[in-house]
Amino acid sequence: MLRRIPIRWRLAAAFAVSMAALLLALGGFVYLRVEDALRSSVDQDLRAQSAESLAHAEDGSLLDTDARRSGMVAQVVGPDGRVVQSDPVSLPALLDPAVVAAARRGDVLTTVSLGAGELNRWRVLAAPDGDRVLVVAHPLRQTEETLHRLFGGLLVAGPLGLLLATLGGYLLAAAALRPVESMRRRASAISATTPGARLPVPPSRDEIHDLATTLNEMLARLEAALEHERRFVADASHELRTPLALLKTELELALRRPRSAEELRAAVGSAADETDRLVLLAEDLLLIARSDQEALGLRIEPVDLGELARSTADRFAERASHEGRRIAVEIPTDTEVPADRLRLEQALRNLVDNALGHGEGTVTISARREGAGVELHVRDQGRGFSSDVAARAFERFSRGDDARGRGGSGLGLAIVEAVAQAHGGSAGIARDGGGADVWISLPSTR
Repeated sequence: MLRRIPIRWRLAAAFAVSMAALLLALGGFVYLRVEDALRSSVDQDLRAQSAESLAHAEDGSLLDTDARRSGMVAQVVGPDGRVVQSDPVSLPALLDPAVVAAARRGDVLTTVSLGAGELNRWRVLAAPDGDRVLVVAHPLRQTEETLHRLFGGLLVAGPLGLLLATLGGYLLAAAALRPVESMRRRASAISATTPGARLPVPPSRDEIHDLATTLNEMLARLEAALEHERRFVADASHELRTPLALLKTELELALRRPRSAEELRAAVGSAADETDRLVLLAEDLLLIARSDQEALGLRIEPVDLGELARSTADRFAERASHEGRRIAVEIPTDTEVPADRLRLEQALRNLVDNALGHGEGTVTISARREGAGVELHVRDQGRGFSSDVAARAFERFSRGDDARGRGGSGLGLAIVEAVAQAHGGSAGIARDGGGADVWISLPSTR
C-alpha cells in the first residue's frame, strides 16, 4: 500500500514526522528551561528576603514593602513549634511540624498548597534562626500563569509551524522531482521510431543532472546497438539473397526442360556449392550472434601453435600451389597457449584464407611473445590494407571495393576478432608497406 503513494507525499510525510519530533523536543526543552528559570528566580527572591528578614528580625518587621507587593508572606516558628510571629498577622501556619523540624538542621526549600486549585501553590523557604525557624513564602500563581500561557502558545504555534514546514517540504520535494517527471514524460515518448531523442537535462549540477546525463548516454548506446543490429540484419539478408537466388536459378533451369544426366549432374553440383556457401554463411552468422551474447562456449585446453599453424598450412597448401604461392610457418614447436582449438583454428583459417584471397606472394604464419601474451601473425607480400579499409576491417560485412568481386561474406575478420575477444585477447592490423600483417593476441595463461 505504501509503495502506491507518490514519492513527494512520502517525502513530505517523512519530513512532517521528523519535524513533529523536532518541534516536540524543542517545545519541551523551551518549556522546561522557562520553568526552571522562573523557579530559580523565585528561589533567589526567597533567599534574598530570608537573609534580610533574619538581619532585621529584632525590629519586628519580617518583610519589606517590595516583598509585600510581590505577595510574599513570612512567619517565625518558636522552639515549641508554634508560630510566634506572622506577616501578615492572620496568616495560618505555612509548614507542617515535620518540615519545621527538618529546617532546624538547615535550609529547606519546598512547594506547598494553601488552598484548592493549581494556582494556590506557594514556594516556601525555611531557614534556622537560633532556636527559631524563619519561614518565607512566595506565591507561584504568576509563575504558573506564565507557564500556562507558554504551554498554550506552544500548542498553537507547534501545529501551525508543523503545517507550514510540511507544506514547505512538499513543495520542496515537488520542485526536486519536477525534472524527474519531465524526464519520465519524455522517456514515455521515446521509441525506435524516434532516433536521436534524448531526456531533458536540468541545468543544476546535482544528482538529477547526473542521472539524466547517464540515461542519455545509455540511450545513445542502445541506439547505436539497435542501429548495429539493423545493419547486421540488412547485411545478412543481402548476403543470403545472392546464394539463394543462384540456387533457385540453378533448380529452375534444371526443371525448365528435359536435361541430360550430365546437365543434371552439373546443375546439382552447382546447387550443392551454393548450399555449402549458405551453410558456411549461416555458421558464421551464428558464431557472430553467439559472440554478441558472450556464449561461444569455449573448451579451453593447451594448444600447440606450431602444430596448429602447420596443419592449417597443409589444408591450404594445394590452393596456394595452384596460385603459384606458398605458405611458410615460423613458429617453434613448443609454443603453447590455453585456448579452444576448434575456434582458434577457425580464426587462423580465416586469416590465411584472407591472405590468399586478397594478398600476394608468400603467406607467413608466425608467433611471438608480447608481455604476458602471445601474438599469432599472418603476413603476405601484397599491397596491404588501405587506411580506410584498415579502419573498418574487423567490422561485419566489411569489404574493400577491390575485393567485392572476389566473393566472400565480409565476416572473416569479424569472426577472428570475436574469437580473440572470447579468449580474453584482441585482434589488429599492421601496415609496414610490404603487405598486410593481421594478428591476434592471446593470453599465455588463464
